[in-house]
Amino acid sequence: MKIKKILTAICATVIAGCTLAACGAPPDGYGSASAGKPSAGMITPNVGELENYQTTNIVERNFVSAAMTPDSYFSLDRNTASYSYMRRIINEGRKVSAGSVRLEEYINYFSYDYDRPTDGNALAVSSNLFDCPWNEQHKLLSIGVAAEEITYSAKPNNIVFLIDTSGSMYGDDRLGLIQQSFSMLAESLGEDDTVSIVTYAGDSRVALSGESGQNKTKICNVLQDLEARGSTNGQGGIQKAYALAQQYYSAEKNNRVILATDGDFNVGASSTSALKTLISQKRESGIYLSVLGVGMYNTNDNTMKTLAENGNGNYAYLDSVAEARKVLVEELGGTFNVVAKDAKMGVTFNADTVDKYRLLGYESKMMSQEEFDDDKKDAGEIGSGHTVTALYELELKQDAYGAIATCEVRFKAPETDEGKSISTTVMTTDYTSTPDEDCMFIGCVAEYGLILRESKYKGNADIHNVSLRLAALECANTDGDSFKAEFLDIVKKAEKLY
Repeated sequence: MKIKKILTAICATVIAGCTLAACGAPPDGYGSASAGKPSAGMITPNVGELENYQTTNIVERNFVSAAMTPDSYFSLDRNTASYSYMRRIINEGRKVSAGSVRLEEYINYFSYDYDRPTDGNALAVSSNLFDCPWNEQHKLLSIGVAAEEITYSAKPNNIVFLIDTSGSMYGDDRLGLIQQSFSMLAESLGEDDTVSIVTYAGDSRVALSGESGQNKTKICNVLQDLEARGSTNGQGGIQKAYALAQQYYSAEKNNRVILATDGDFNVGASSTSALKTLISQKRESGIYLSVLGVGMYNTNDNTMKTLAENGNGNYAYLDSVAEARKVLVEELGGTFNVVAKDAKMGVTFNADTVDKYRLLGYESKMMSQEEFDDDKKDAGEIGSGHTVTALYELELKQDAYGAIATCEVRFKAPETDEGKSISTTVMTTDYTSTPDEDCMFIGCVAEYGLILRESKYKGNADIHNVSLRLAALECANTDGDSFKAEFLDIVKKAEKLY
């Protein structure tokens, strides 16, 4: 409730530019005399410049025979970057690159009304079986994981804002957006929270060290005085940020580095493999990582995704101040309070009832059985109140009756690293021809994603039909969920493109 009450104040102070007083002057070297003016080394994309959004082209998964390969294993997380990137492109009136569509991030952008855990458990798992809207011969199996809800104020925070201030970050949609975003976050912090700021360009610098969260004006002043110039030594910034987080580390706090960047590293460790090695070592410190991506043109989605997936972190793409508010204010409790560490899912299909199956999305997060069974294997993190969904497309055998699949979710308690497991069995009798609104909405999101990624498995998918089905859902109207209502608007815009 506290966070919601401050939104009005945030809009008045931060979005308008965070009227900065002379108090709390930042350290030398962070003056704002040239703030807002291009400096040497700044990159300003020309109007009409071709997009260069660097991401790993996803190889779509084929259907798998349940008799030949009954098991499916993958890491769970709640990254959402692919969805908000898509939203920006559609709002600009352009088609989305098929290779940028990560279906699980589209589906997991939204929250669903799954059964919450009881009896002190961190997670609960449930399932739904219903008709596939783009292939009448198939069914969809939706497996939902819901996390317990922890009060945000229950635990103080030790946060390091790690901000890319290189030349490629120049612009209102890059450094300017990050300044507004972190200022919003600062408004929700208190005296028991510790805030540090590290910047990196050609080198890395500490702009603020161990400041109390109650000194909001000082924090905002330091943020607003940052400038974008020079090359990009991301490695140096990461090293310094983790060292600072360790300096103020407390087992009684949420310890987290929040990296804001376009991912364009060009000094120090810059290859995907080198960054993976670097950040994998850092995750052993007990310090979590969040990655906020911004920008377009030379934005490196692959770098940011690699850092998040290998640093016990989550990854969001900020296309607007509204998205920053969603990630850093409205969902702050889930972002900061991890309730399940190294979460992964294993699904075993019954070949007596299932002919073949296909997991939608999660292409880069697949695991072997050995990795699933290995408690030391790094996997995803799930935050307080979050929901995570896995969606399978199935072809059942004729007259199938009985068990369809057994689903197991394994994870660790963040405080103790104690291994835990929950499971559920899906039966043919669980099928319904009248699914609830969450299932219908998930079907719409998945079908829309298949269309955008030009999937060879899109069957009879039709964006106009998606729009009609969404319009009939209460949750996708303005009186329901605002994010789901916005998705309906996006689909209507996409209808003109696809």
